[in-house]
Amino acid sequence: MVEIFNPSTASSVGLTEFAPDPTAAGELVLFHASEGKPLATPWQVALARSNLLTHLSLPDGYILDCACGSGIQLGAHMALLQRPGIGVELDVKRAQASAVNLQAIAKYRNEKDSQHMGNTRIIAGDGRDGATVCAALSDHLQLEEFPDIGLLHLDPARPRNSRTHGLEEMAPRLDEVFKGWAPHLTEGENGPALLLDLSPRLTHLQRLKVEKMVDGVWKGISRTWVWTSRGRGRVDRLALWLGSAATRGVARRFVRIPPSIANETKVVSGGVALSRGDGLPVSVRQPPRRGERVSILDAALVESGLAEDWLKTVTKSEHITWGVVDGRRPQIHHQHALRLDDEMDRMLVQATGRVVALARIQLGVDTVDQLVELLLEHDISKMTVRVPMDPKIQPKIQGAIDRQLARRHGRREAFVVQQPDDEMLLICIAE
Repeated sequence: MVEIFNPSTASSVGLTEFAPDPTAAGELVLFHASEGKPLATPWQVALARSNLLTHLSLPDGYILDCACGSGIQLGAHMALLQRPGIGVELDVKRAQASAVNLQAIAKYRNEKDSQHMGNTRIIAGDGRDGATVCAALSDHLQLEEFPDIGLLHLDPARPRNSRTHGLEEMAPRLDEVFKGWAPHLTEGENGPALLLDLSPRLTHLQRLKVEKMVDGVWKGISRTWVWTSRGRGRVDRLALWLGSAATRGVARRFVRIPPSIANETKVVSGGVALSRGDGLPVSVRQPPRRGERVSILDAALVESGLAEDWLKTVTKSEHITWGVVDGRRPQIHHQHALRLDDEMDRMLVQATGRVVALARIQLGVDTVDQLVELLLEHDISKMTVRVPMDPKIQPKIQGAIDRQLARRHGRREAFVVQQPDDEMLLICIAE
């Protein structure tokens, strides 16, 4: 037996967990249940992802989110695509919260009386059971036949304390959702449209396993992997867009969400299919040279396998050497300055500058004086430490450098990186 909530009339009575969404200027207050707030998608992220869907030719029909949680992503899809939605959530309180949130989103966008809102429902039930959900909705809305499903969105729950986020830990499981909903998805020009939210911690081999599961139901269906980041050098969302939700000829897409909702997202597309490898560059160890440039790139961009595609748009035709590929500070060496005229391109670079000095110093609290002497020789007033080290020690070293330089009168800003697999420090004037 399922319970059906109408977002147009849903009540927040009994819901106690709520908070304004900071990415919506605080004007959008959203409810959560069963400790669902940490799992909720920020409104800004939800909008950015839905906006990408507006450029596609999706099949006709409802937007289905079969594990809708707080309903925020479903609300964004409905708002931008102007289509009714079906949300399914196993937890009754979360289903109620989702319905209330769709009501809040509609008010926020002045769409409470829209046709798509009037036909939208949230169902408390099993998101794997497409037949039961469609039958219940058909009876409830007095439809003559099952509703058409134009897009299936799945964001399965994952254990918070898991280090691997294995495919078997997802709830509901991908294969169970595929089996339950495949007969009910509308076919578009490129087949059905699916958007699968997956753990950003999935390894390359796990991603290939997901593709194998997909091929078991929709052999050879188009696919675009999408990495989404809000900065901080990490991937916040990893998703597989399939069929009519994929972009032909685009195997990978990286989406960088800006700090302000007023700015547009940065999108990088291209790359190679997963079956051809992880797309990561190969690091090369070579002696550093004064005068060359060192840039530290956004780690999430590199992880997506699209860093080299992006570099072609901001560099001249020149040879780029990768010093560091993995970790929080991917490092490249090059001869000419990066062309970072666009603000969003600048966001994909943690630091960039020209090497002015080399120092074989093991950086520590007891060697700060030695390093500062070298900095003063190069008229440096401020320097940021970008060397891998114990996070308990780094603030002490940075603080000691800041205090000593504050008493001097240098004019240039700099950063310091470490030569890979070596103690050699590279002092770089920021550009």
